[in-house]
Amino acid sequence: MRDDLPRGTVTFVFTDVAGSTRLLQEHGDAYAGLLAAHRDVVRAALRRHSGVEVDTQGDAFFAAFTRASDAATAADEMRDGLRDGPLRVRIGIHTGEPLVTQEGYVGLDVHRAARIAAAAHGGQVVLSKTTRDLLDSDRPLRDLGEHRLKDLAEAERLFQLGNGEFPPLRTLDATNLPVAASPLLGREREVAELVELLGDRRLVTVTGPGGTGKTRLALQVAAELVGVVSDGVFWVPLGSLTDPRLVPTEIAQAIGAPDDLAGFVRGRELVLLLDNFEHLLGAAPAVAEILAAAPGLRVLATSRAPLRISGEAEFPLDPLDATSAVALFVERARAVGREVEPDATVEAVCKRLDSLPLAIELAAARTRLLAPEALLARLERALPLLTDGSRDAPERQRTLRSTIEWSYELLDEASRSLLARLAVFAGSFPIEAAEVVCKATVSELSSLVDLSLLKPVGDDRLLMLETIREYGLERLAESGEERTFRKRRASEFARLAEAAYNERGEAEAEWSSRLDRDHDDLRAALEWLSTEDPDAALELAGALGWFWFARGYLTEGDAHLGAVLSGTGGSERAWARALTASGALAARTGKVEEGRMRLEEAVGRWRGLGDHEETAAALEALGWLLVYDAGDDVASLAAFEEAQSIRQDHGDRAGETRALVGVCQVLVALGEAERAEALANELLRRGEDDLRTRHFASHFLADCSLLRGDCGAAEERYRESLRAALELGDVFETSVEVQGVAMAMAGKGESARALELAASVEALWRSLGTDMHVAFWDRLLERYLGAARSALGPDAEAARTRGLERSFEEAVALALEEPP
Repeated sequence: MRDDLPRGTVTFVFTDVAGSTRLLQEHGDAYAGLLAAHRDVVRAALRRHSGVEVDTQGDAFFAAFTRASDAATAADEMRDGLRDGPLRVRIGIHTGEPLVTQEGYVGLDVHRAARIAAAAHGGQVVLSKTTRDLLDSDRPLRDLGEHRLKDLAEAERLFQLGNGEFPPLRTLDATNLPVAASPLLGREREVAELVELLGDRRLVTVTGPGGTGKTRLALQVAAELVGVVSDGVFWVPLGSLTDPRLVPTEIAQAIGAPDDLAGFVRGRELVLLLDNFEHLLGAAPAVAEILAAAPGLRVLATSRAPLRISGEAEFPLDPLDATSAVALFVERARAVGREVEPDATVEAVCKRLDSLPLAIELAAARTRLLAPEALLARLERALPLLTDGSRDAPERQRTLRSTIEWSYELLDEASRSLLARLAVFAGSFPIEAAEVVCKATVSELSSLVDLSLLKPVGDDRLLMLETIREYGLERLAESGEERTFRKRRASEFARLAEAAYNERGEAEAEWSSRLDRDHDDLRAALEWLSTEDPDAALELAGALGWFWFARGYLTEGDAHLGAVLSGTGGSERAWARALTASGALAARTGKVEEGRMRLEEAVGRWRGLGDHEETAAALEALGWLLVYDAGDDVASLAAFEEAQSIRQDHGDRAGETRALVGVCQVLVALGEAERAEALANELLRRGEDDLRTRHFASHFLADCSLLRGDCGAAEERYRESLRAALELGDVFETSVEVQGVAMAMAGKGESARALELAASVEALWRSLGTDMHVAFWDRLLERYLGAARSALGPDAEAARTRGLERSFEEAVALALEEPP
């Protein structure tokens, strides 16, 4: 054990050279000399200020100080001593009380100091709040806000030593903001005002006509708050939605709380950017409700009209000033390869475009082909002929429309046609779908991306800005092809839904995730088919039933299926499938008898069709309804055993396994733990390559352990099943596993935690519009949670209240004993 290491309260300093690999490549053999000089600077600072060199690896130093002030002074000297050379060190400082072992320092404080250093940039010194509190108040420090550091559960408030300007820290702050392809120009004042306004008001709406750059400005403001807001900054694009009722669902999906939005946001500090709200103003009361539920939530919205709810601050956005407009044009023109100077011609172009950012960007993209003089000439000739928008629309809107139309007219005929056809997609869309529906080639799509008419958004997907999409739809309608391509879009996504339906047994998690990404287009396809081709709508809704069920879209799915089943057309097969899906969803939303009747009718229709596989599937759905929702274990067992027999007779081993899952569930419900456990182990062997089967097998084994009173084994098995349910994306099964863990904890004497977990599931089910009561499960819950309530006495209700207020995400993390 080293005797020279400081004990007690110790301040750690970690340093390393930023970009060392690049520097080695640049300097070759000379790099060794640069590195040696760097070491001399670091070690001299350590000696002068009583620092102890704990370890050195490559270009990195780990040092310890008895006094935080000595560590900060030494860090200042290291940074300043290397300021003029090619090597820049990043330095992290943290103070704690580590353990000293034979190997040296151990503990979270050492880890935290290393992570702080890793978050810094070359030439930057970053320190924790613990260290900051030990320094003199006259040291120049900049508050960098709270940051999540890799591998550390809790956010850390970080500070910068000195006044240098650096990019945002390289931390893991929760955000889904897209990375800007280019800097925001000319809006510095607006950014500063909006950041300040959001500090005082909880709802700020940026308003203005299309093309003023509301979205880009709001994204920049949101980016400024990343790292400052403790629980994250999230972008919720709403342009593709048509139903205001789905706005809360979109918010929940964006922030990772698809099923318990109110619970998730309660107690958190979040900023939501609700983008393109103008066509969903009916959802404004829902936004007000979310704000009321979460005092730490702030909302930044973009809209052509204010939301008109209490507490809203409107921020009207004007076009750019003349200087900023010219700067934007020059920067965007240079980005496409045209060296442009800010002269009188560029000023005239910007003035002709009313200094609207979108109009300028579209025009600047054309400088790839046209010099500014030619561009101005074409604008002067074209725009007066193309101002055919509404006469009562503001001049800026007509000018923007003209600019988009002018950009459209400069495309070749094939690209014009493609742009209009691509407008049929709602939200982002996969490149593959564009190729199929619109006969697009990757080269053609790339050309539209280059001209800022399409935006790549990752995962081989593209996005068309709403303003351009609206224009494209007009052109598509004028072409007489709108119905053709809406039909082709519907056909493509119906094909996707059919493929998912047919392969859901082998790749459920993958298909569920894929359909979720394309949910906007699936909704739009179903809406269009409901009017144009009700029979096809019946087919599509039936194919999506399993997806709505698994993802927790219970109310939405039930409504869609109820609507398509109100018609009279459609094939017998389509009716049977839609009834199967509708029966399961109806039961889960509380309409048990209606669901039972629909499933029994579905079974009869499938039998009449002679479709053995679907008959068995419908019997299994009926079996689950009977055991879960109706409490009829005998009838449920009969349904599962008949399904098993059908599968067995037709050599369908995978299907037989699914039926056996139901049989095992009924055995558990009947309390036959020995038979159930044997069958569950058989399912575990059968489900080696099937996540869904493994999930159920682990769950049943946990149930059997719980029936025997072996709560330790039950807890581990429920956690295994919980992890599988999370991977499947199955919201309902996830909640059941959390209840299982709660019962196991209660049996181990962890009464308060058990009641909190159970209450969080109660809150989730309430938000889903379901309140399932299963007789055998309720008996288990009462056996274990009833004992927990008795053990806690008057404190039981307080534990339940904490659970009701806890987000379901937090409850899952608690059940897994992992950071949320």
